[in-house]
Amino acid sequence: MFKKLAPLFLLFLFTFSSIAQKKKDVLLTIDETPVHTSEFVRVYKKNLELVQDDSQKDVENYLELFIDYKLKIAEAYRQKLHEDSNYKKEFSKYQEQLSRNYLYEDKVNDDLAMEAYQRGLEEINASHILVFASFDDLPQDTLAAYNKIEKIRERALKGEDFEKLARETSEEPSAKERGGNLGYFSVFTLVYPFETAAYNTPVGEISEIVRTQFGYHIIKVIDRRKKLHELTVSHIMLSDKADSTRTFDPEERIKELHSLIQQGESFENLAKQFSDDKSSGKRGGQLNKFSKGDLRSDEFEEAAYALETAGDVSEPVKTSFGWHLIRLDEIHTIPTFEEKKRDLLNRVQDASRTKIVTNKVNKKIKDKYGYTNDGTYKTFFNEYLKDEVLQRKWVYDTLSREKDKVIFTIGDRALHYSDFAEYINHRQRRTKAYKTKEGLINGMFDEFETLVLKNYFRDRLEFENEEYAGIITEYRDGLLIFDVMDKNIWGKAKNDSIGLQKFYDATKEQYVWKKRVDAIIVSATNNVTAREVGKLLEQGKTEEDIKKQFNTEEAVNVIISNGVFEIDQSDLPENFEVVEGVSKIYPVDDSFVIVKVKEIIEPSIKTLDEVKGKVLSNYQNHLEENWVKELRKKYEVEINKKALRKVIKELSS
Repeated sequence: MFKKLAPLFLLFLFTFSSIAQKKKDVLLTIDETPVHTSEFVRVYKKNLELVQDDSQKDVENYLELFIDYKLKIAEAYRQKLHEDSNYKKEFSKYQEQLSRNYLYEDKVNDDLAMEAYQRGLEEINASHILVFASFDDLPQDTLAAYNKIEKIRERALKGEDFEKLARETSEEPSAKERGGNLGYFSVFTLVYPFETAAYNTPVGEISEIVRTQFGYHIIKVIDRRKKLHELTVSHIMLSDKADSTRTFDPEERIKELHSLIQQGESFENLAKQFSDDKSSGKRGGQLNKFSKGDLRSDEFEEAAYALETAGDVSEPVKTSFGWHLIRLDEIHTIPTFEEKKRDLLNRVQDASRTKIVTNKVNKKIKDKYGYTNDGTYKTFFNEYLKDEVLQRKWVYDTLSREKDKVIFTIGDRALHYSDFAEYINHRQRRTKAYKTKEGLINGMFDEFETLVLKNYFRDRLEFENEEYAGIITEYRDGLLIFDVMDKNIWGKAKNDSIGLQKFYDATKEQYVWKKRVDAIIVSATNNVTAREVGKLLEQGKTEEDIKKQFNTEEAVNVIISNGVFEIDQSDLPENFEVVEGVSKIYPVDDSFVIVKVKEIIEPSIKTLDEVKGKVLSNYQNHLEENWVKELRKKYEVEINKKALRKVIKELSS
């Protein structure tokens, strides 16, 4: 019977979605399956700004795109892609996440968010002592652990050195090395009960005994300090990953760029010209603001926070991404609660706060739909379950009708002892080991009840909440579209090497290299240096010869790139004259660029290997176009003209 609780969501939700819209106008049918005007209007309004072709903004033209979309979904169902286990898993995960936004929108989350914001303004330096105690321990073991931590706390309160006491008594694995010290931490760093006790304890004092899933703790707060502000910085990054086209050493190049900046060259221009982080490079190197701990690089953050004044530039910094130069642009003020509220509301749903929220939400569901509970189930299951359940080897058979009583009801749904028994049978191999049957029954029932309550709420939610119904339908359809496209178009194109070659042969005239040059490009800091470089290039001097003559440890006067470039490529100066030999000098921002063209390469058709990605994309579009034509013939589409006129009038007003 546990299978009744599994997410048979597709059929169930589709049924509810249909019921929820039964009173609304049907815009069209696909093989007699209705599609409602409300869905079309919602999708049209949402995607209107994304449509670049003005003709598709016309309602009737957009309807044709919408029909193609719905035909693909119909085909996905016909191919039973909604029964795929990966699809079910992905949809169920999203359904759970989305429903939380509706289920948890109450005062408890707002209060937790405000609490987290206020705590996040500070960092706490604290030490602790831990005595292990599992929630599943026998009562006598739990009492022994509590008595032990209580005696340790009495010793701490009498003035014994806390660090020495931690090394001597704490059961935390690193206690002997660290003396219980945790360093500085802030909100969301540690489990919620521990965090709460730490923030509620004044500096220099010992906390009350606090219970977490790890055991019993006492905490000594050593210091509090304000959390660091956010920064905006710009950077120039040179990747140190192997690249067969690169003709320079990244470390040497970053030092050259640093010297240029010290000499007064524009940071923004150098970022645009040389940074391998192209997304920030086109903005002059600027990154989004961040605070300490936000980035995936401690080295970068340390260097950024070491800068004191806007405009300061770091020495070259090595990270896992490569080499960086970092410039401080702005030191930000602390954001307000309203500015951080959305992020905080997401984060207060972390695991350590789950129990608080779960209890509140369960009560909310029970109050809304009505709940009754059979109070004798604990006694029954303590006798019914065999000791093998503690070794995760218990095998459930069946319960007689007489014994299979209702364990609880929620709304119009009744759960029986057999449902809970099957849940235990299913979960025992996938959950922690319990030491006692009492602990197992309590823990398993909490899980089971919460699962049933949440599933009941979600099942009702699509029927009761139009906004949620729209979002979940859109996600469900999006998953199916991806799967059906991957099966029928994308995957097919990737594996059809013969078809791809034929398509390339038929269309290769559109894949053409523009005129290119095999050239040396030299960027000099001044016009005089550029003229001297030109003479050396005329003499056939190499890249190394030129750098050796003009660059020193104190100053970088030339930067050189060597390779094959299309004539309109950004590496070449604007309005570059394509002639073999040494070019004239081109002013580019604060630099002076001169080019030696070794060879002019005339336009030619690109090989399939050179443009395989583009050809594959076009081949996929070709297959999709033909596939949609087949779907149009395969399915009967009937448009409700009257409903369409109403939609056009509504969207045109």
